[in-house]
This record gives sequence, C-alpha cells and structure tokens, in this order.
Amino acid sequence: MRSHVAADAPPAADRTPGPAARRASSVGLVLAACLAAAPVPAVAAGAAPAGAAPPSASAEHRSGDGLDRYYRQRPTWGSCVTGPDDTTGRDLDRAGVQCADVTVPLDYAAPGGRTITVAISRLKATDTRHRIGAILLNIGGPGGPARAYPPTARAAMKEVGARYDIVGFDPRFVGRSTPLDCGWPLGMTWLSAGADRAAFDRQVVLQKSLADKCRATGGSVLPHISTRNTARDMDVIRGALGERKISYLGYSYGTYLGTVYTQMFPGRHDRMVLDGAINPGDYRPRLLEGAERENEKALSDWAGWAADRHGAYGLGRTRAEVLASVDRVVAAAARGPLTIGSGADAFRIDDSQVPLLLFSGIADDTEPARASFGELLSVLVKAADGAPTTLPAGIAGELRYALRGEGEPTGAQSAIICGDVAAARDPEQYWRDIESSRAAHPLFGPLTRNINPCAFWDRPLEEPTRVRRDASVLIVAATGDPRTTYKGSVELRRLLPSSRLITLEGANRHALYGSYANACVDDQVNRYLATGRLPAKDRTCVKETD
Repeated sequence: MRSHVAADAPPAADRTPGPAARRASSVGLVLAACLAAAPVPAVAAGAAPAGAAPPSASAEHRSGDGLDRYYRQRPTWGSCVTGPDDTTGRDLDRAGVQCADVTVPLDYAAPGGRTITVAISRLKATDTRHRIGAILLNIGGPGGPARAYPPTARAAMKEVGARYDIVGFDPRFVGRSTPLDCGWPLGMTWLSAGADRAAFDRQVVLQKSLADKCRATGGSVLPHISTRNTARDMDVIRGALGERKISYLGYSYGTYLGTVYTQMFPGRHDRMVLDGAINPGDYRPRLLEGAERENEKALSDWAGWAADRHGAYGLGRTRAEVLASVDRVVAAAARGPLTIGSGADAFRIDDSQVPLLLFSGIADDTEPARASFGELLSVLVKAADGAPTTLPAGIAGELRYALRGEGEPTGAQSAIICGDVAAARDPEQYWRDIESSRAAHPLFGPLTRNINPCAFWDRPLEEPTRVRRDASVLIVAATGDPRTTYKGSVELRRLLPSSRLITLEGANRHALYGSYANACVDDQVNRYLATGRLPAKDRTCVKETD
C-alpha cells in the first residue's frame, strides 16, 4: 500500500519487504519513518587485502590523518536478520543479501574519539566475469534507510544489475545504524501554519518544544548529524569495500547527498544517477518552499481524474467541484479538528495536519496512487460533514507514526536538515512569509513557509556545500515533479556542465527510474550503468499512456 502521509516515492516501494521499509520507501522530503535500530554483524578492522584500493587521497582524507583504520576495515558479512520478528531481514536473506556494520567516527575532526556504526547490505554481482563494481543506494528523506533496497534496485537495473555489487546503507542515526530517537509525540514536523495567527503561535510553541526535546535526548550527537558527515561515511564505505571508485543511485534528497559527495571527494565516483534532483542552492530548512505551483497543478490534475470517477469517490463531477470538496475539508478543519477512523485508531486532525495529508497524496500520478488518495479524501469529506468514518486499509499505521510518533524513532530527518543549513530564528519573519504567500497559494503557502524545529536548533558546525567542481552524472526528472521540482534538476544540470539530463514530460511524479514503468527513462539509465557513457546530449521522454 502507498503511504498517504509521505511525499516521496522511490523505486518500487511496494515490492520491498516489511511495513517499516514500505513506509520509508515513500519518504523523500517528508520522512515518514525509520526502521527500529538493532544490533547487526560487527566489522573487523585489519589490513587491507592484497590488491584493495588505497584510502581516498582527496582533501577530505589523507594518509596519517587518523582515518586510515576506518578505510582499511573490512566488513564481516552475515545474516540480515536481527531478531525473531525481523521479517525484512529474513526476506533479505532469502534474496541473497548479506549485511554488516561499518564503523565510522562520530566526529571526523576527532577520529580517535567516539565511534558509531553505519548498517550496510550487499547483493553481490552474479556476472563476476563482467563485474563493473559496487553501486551505493540512497532513497531520499533525508534519513531514508536503504539497507533493504538492493533486491529492488537489482530488479530496476535488469540485466546490468548482475554486474554490480548493489549496496544499501542506513545513513548515520537512521534505521539499523547507531540510532537517534528524539522521543517526539509526532513523527512528522512538516505541518501547516493553519488559518490564523493563533494557529501559527501554537506551531511556534510546538516546534520549539520539539527542538528542545531532541537537544535534551541527543545533544551529544546532534552537531555531527549532517549531509557532509554522511558523505564522509559513504567514502569510508567505499574504502571498506575495497573500491577505488564507487557508483551511486540517489533519489530526491539522495541527489543532494550525491552532489555533495562529488564536491567533497572529487574523482571518487564512477557512474552516478540522480533522480528527482535538488538544486544545491535551494537546499534549506524549508525544503518545500518554491514548490507551491507544481503542487497546485498536481492537485488540479488529480481533481480532474477524480471527477471522472465521481461514482467511486463522490467528490464532484467536475474538476471545480472536486477542488471545492478539498476546500470544504480545509475550512472544516480550521473550525475544529476532524475525527477520522474509530476506536484506538481514531485520529483528530486539525488545520495544521490536513494540508499535509493533501500535499502527501499528490506526488504520484499513477492509477493506484490516485485511487488511494481518492479513498482518503472521501474519508476527509465525510469527517468534515460530521459523519463516522472508516480508514482505508493500511493508513492507520501510517497515521500512528506521523501524528503520534508511535512505533519507530523520531527526529532523524529534522536533525539532518537542521544540521546542514542554519534557519531564520525570528518567528515574525516566518509569519510575514506565510501571510505574503496566502493570496497566491492559500493551501500550500502556509505549509511550505511554516516554521519548523530548525528555527530553534543549534547552528551547524559547517557551512553548506557549494558546487564548485564539475562532475559527470546522469540526472533524471519529470516536468511535473511536485517535490523536487523540475527547475531544480535543470539548475543542477547547469552547475555540472559534464552532466546530462533525462526529462520525462507530462508526469506529476516524484522519482522515476525503476518505479514509474517508463521504458524510455529506464532504458537510458540502464544503458549508462552498463556502458559508463552518458548520452551525447540531453534526452526527452514522454509519459506513457494506457
């Protein structure tokens, strides 16, 4: 089932085993959940085997700086099962995946100090005669765990997948890696400012309390949770795998992580695919700011689809009538919380949460995703009318995490974003931005411009990465992407002159390769992964219709 509360949709999420992995698969810019942390096989430090690649000679690491022991460790591969209830681990074992830990320093400026572990997995190449190397996966987030994704990636890669060791990893403090849990009463902080100043003031109090709670529970590690440190971890993984260069497949936020890696470790990557790219200059605590028009178009396009199916969803017979139903739900939530579901799974959602649910339902224009969103909106309309409701199958578990913080650790996404770029501190600046956006974007402006925990976070230890070096990468983007908008991919293409851009026209979809079933996109990516040669020029594909 597709998450209604997530913003992203990396590859073939529905085929990944386990509910936590499915939820994480829809993550992207709004992180729904992480896997619960548990012990995994330890690594053993020792001399590199004969013929192994030396540690990176980049400015980020030179022999003698105290990091050699991390680069020269060799993972002890074993079962992915971490306990009797670990169905995901058993599925990975059956698929031939092996798991391990890699040890990294908490603080790369003090490599002799405290260490943490990063959980990794590997599906080894079966065509060893034509093996290309290792490819590292990141599914977005920030903070999406990818340890469970090698089988999904191999399916997307088709024949060329057999030529790679496919390596998933849970970034530091995510999933099976050394954990962070801020103990928040909700799992998602991307909320709307609501309809008036009183609602915004409640958001200020909430978001400050979240920052304070995370500082109290994880203050010793928060300064070291950042994209730059995750990129450093990636290079340690490369060294630990014995690879001179490593290939990479990143979705959504993973495109930013991949870009940062190219800047910090030039010459360390082989083939790199960035799907749904972020313009590094736009990466900031309010990640969704600037995507209002794309989301309005995606919502309008969905409304046209729903109007043709009024008999199934009862939302209106025209696009305008369906959009009026959306407005009716938003207005009702502003007057007082709506109750959806029943019993232990009854949720009261207000005008800070309803826009998030609407926003999260429109990042995928495939038929199953649109139908899923139609079911949810039908429930919201009934709730707005005061009628009892039954939640669609599967959504209760998503809402328990998103709205209550139940079942899985909280806070990793905010910790990464807030640790990367300093946020504005003055609540009045946020309020002015919210108010100025309402006329043009009444639904999504108060969501994308709202205050968040970063306004109350300690300042990052490092400045954000700037793109100053060219890099040869393949960028994939849809013109109607409602999350990492198409203009971000175009700008990244400009910043990296040696890159190439594959554009999919006519799709309101975030994340394409291996999941959207567009043969043109998939074939272009797989050809690049097989040959290492980028297309001679940018290419355009067209959305396939039934």
